[in-house]
Amino acid sequence: MRVAITGTRSTGHRSLTEYAGFFAQYLGPFALATSHFFIGGAKGIDSLSLLWLAGNTGAALTVVVPGTLDQQPADARQAITRTRDRITEVVELGAAELRTPAYFARNRWMVDHADMTIGFPLAGAPPTGTWQTLNYTADQGKPRLIVPV
Repeated sequence: MRVAITGTRSTGHRSLTEYAGFFAQYLGPFALATSHFFIGGAKGIDSLSLLWLAGNTGAALTVVVPGTLDQQPADARQAITRTRDRITEVVELGAAELRTPAYFARNRWMVDHADMTIGFPLAGAPPTGTWQTLNYTADQGKPRLIVPV
């Protein structure tokens, strides 16, 4: 099973324990030794899910960034550094500018390489890149699991 993960960057409204519970419940069943997760290299859900998957599963992990790893936020780079020995691959898409189109291209790349998408959108927020990714997944005829946080 190949799974793309998408989610909000705004995660300060919940505790790390709550996120660990969400990940155990909603990522855990898909995290077999033969599974492969595609995770964006941003802060928020991307970094939190990377840390959880690396520490709690044997699944393969690919981190996908729109430009280069050096362009990612400091806390996201720190999460990647902490889990580097568990990361199967880092894909740098090389976007010249880190604007919305580059992030959408990264999200489409992950969905195109996955069998399904698990999304963690911010509950009650207006549509964001997370929703764009989830809608793109549906447009591709692939299943999606939506877990508002």
